[in-house]
Amino acid sequence: MASKTSRDVLSRGLGVLRQAIREQPRIFAVAVVGSVLFGGMIIVSARVVGSVIGEVALPAIERGEVGAGTLALAAAALFGISVLRVAGIFGRRLGAGYMQYRLQASYRRRVTRRYLELPLSWHHRNSTGTLLSNANSDVEAAWYPIAPLPFAVGTLVMLVGAIVSLFATDWALALVGLAVFPALFALNVVYSRRMAPRQARAQRLRAEVSGIAHESFDGALVVKTMGREAQETARFAGRAGELRDSLIAVGRLRGIFDPLLETLPSLGTLAVLVVGAFRLRQGAISVTELVSVAFLFTVLAFPVRAIGWVLAELPRSVAGWDRVRRVLDATGEMPYGQRVLDPVGAGPATLTFTDVHYSYPPAEAHPPGAQVLGQVGFTVPSGRTVALVGPTGAGKSTIASLAVRLVDPDSGTVSLDGVDVRELTSASLAGTVALVAQVPFIFDDTVRANIALDRPGVDDEVVWAALRLAEADGFVAALPDGLDTMVGERGTSLSGGQRQRLTLARALAGRPRLLVLDDATSAVDPRVEAAILAGLRSSTRQAGVPAASILVVAYRRATIALADEVIYVEQGRVVARGTHSELLATVPGYVDLVTAYEQAEVERAQESSYGDDVAPLPSGLEIEVDR
Repeated sequence: MASKTSRDVLSRGLGVLRQAIREQPRIFAVAVVGSVLFGGMIIVSARVVGSVIGEVALPAIERGEVGAGTLALAAAALFGISVLRVAGIFGRRLGAGYMQYRLQASYRRRVTRRYLELPLSWHHRNSTGTLLSNANSDVEAAWYPIAPLPFAVGTLVMLVGAIVSLFATDWALALVGLAVFPALFALNVVYSRRMAPRQARAQRLRAEVSGIAHESFDGALVVKTMGREAQETARFAGRAGELRDSLIAVGRLRGIFDPLLETLPSLGTLAVLVVGAFRLRQGAISVTELVSVAFLFTVLAFPVRAIGWVLAELPRSVAGWDRVRRVLDATGEMPYGQRVLDPVGAGPATLTFTDVHYSYPPAEAHPPGAQVLGQVGFTVPSGRTVALVGPTGAGKSTIASLAVRLVDPDSGTVSLDGVDVRELTSASLAGTVALVAQVPFIFDDTVRANIALDRPGVDDEVVWAALRLAEADGFVAALPDGLDTMVGERGTSLSGGQRQRLTLARALAGRPRLLVLDDATSAVDPRVEAAILAGLRSSTRQAGVPAASILVVAYRRATIALADEVIYVEQGRVVARGTHSELLATVPGYVDLVTAYEQAEVERAQESSYGDDVAPLPSGLEIEVDR
């Protein structure tokens, strides 16, 4: 933006305004009519004031008396003009405000909807602070000039009427107007050109400050436990200081130009009085005409500022619009098909991977275009449990993401009951498959709301059935308000294991036919985990929660042993498959990996056994273990 010329900023800014008018033409028309009415009444009031002074006040002074009828007529004329001006102000402000807020609300919805349509890979390339800024301050900035826009359009009409009125009065006074008005426009253009880079930088810094704040708050546990409070405060303060300096630069420039914009109409009034006095002595104009023109220049000062307000906000508007359009024009969304699967009645679903290849997008891959999965093929038969096992970085979570269509393969197919997932509708896919991630997300709401999610048919009976299956009914029943207990932001009042079990219950309450568990019970006690998986494998579940096929990313030996089949993955490829005992007997890499996992579990259990000898943590800190 710093390199943009004023002409480019003006052109693009006017394009944003045209877009606003195209989207809200009726409301804009109402606002402009109100503004034109206000401007017209200013011109009329100048004529009326001139007539009152020249034809009522001065003759009355000369005669030493005031005619009651004439005075009443003058008062009625001024009152009527005032009423019409108020009506114009009301229509202008109501229409402009309604138009601005409707556009902001509309584009916030569009940006948010676009966020939900874009793939995870796009979100990974954009910080949360930037996304929050796009949906909030950038949308506000894009439509900020809408508030003064109808006023500015009405002012342009008023200026044309004023020029015509000046020429109808006297050519010399009209020349004064022709000198002052272009000077106002030129000053506004210079103002816009100087303001453009400052507004753009301020808008960028707003997003950066928001991003740093979000990181600091979201990572509060890391910041506190690592003793980084001072460093994070300094990092935030440094960027906030840059934003402060940037806004001060904007205010300083505005402080320089605002007096100039106020002074020019005043100088015009002075010039009118000087030239008008000379023309009055020549007999070219009357006192009435001189007072009308002088009054007109006096009251024009404020409306003309509206043009400056629009031009001054155009750089900020363009900066905000560019950032909003970057989201709306982003590509990569995954279109859904039209096919529908029975979400419950058909029984557990069959998941099939056929020669699947997947690479991260160039912007995310290291090196660019590096392949994550290659020739992956396996099946999760209906009603069966399949465990995915492999070292870190083998592609297990990517397989889980492909199974629920968070991403699409580069080649090959992922199908449910023989139907490519890309051919399914969004509702059918969501009703058939559920993913429970390793890192649980809990809304700042009640337990019931977190599990039901306002889904039709998910009543308290289904909620309790899902909680029982997730081994969460016991601790939920013990909560102060049961299902109505508020769990806090991200479930901060719960332990890690409790949060995982609530997210599992949330998935089960939707009655999925395929359940994908991406290390979803890592924070749960092994005995509780075994009970959960045993319940999930059962062919007859609790009422309201039918059986499902299960694909589980597993690490613990006890979890793996419960699977009907184990898929062993290395470097993005399926290396071996079979039962747990078969792989232990035939695959050395599998043996080493499972043994390492088991040893880590033993060491963690031993550390936990010393808990009675460990001093309590300071109040306010929380350990992520299952309660």
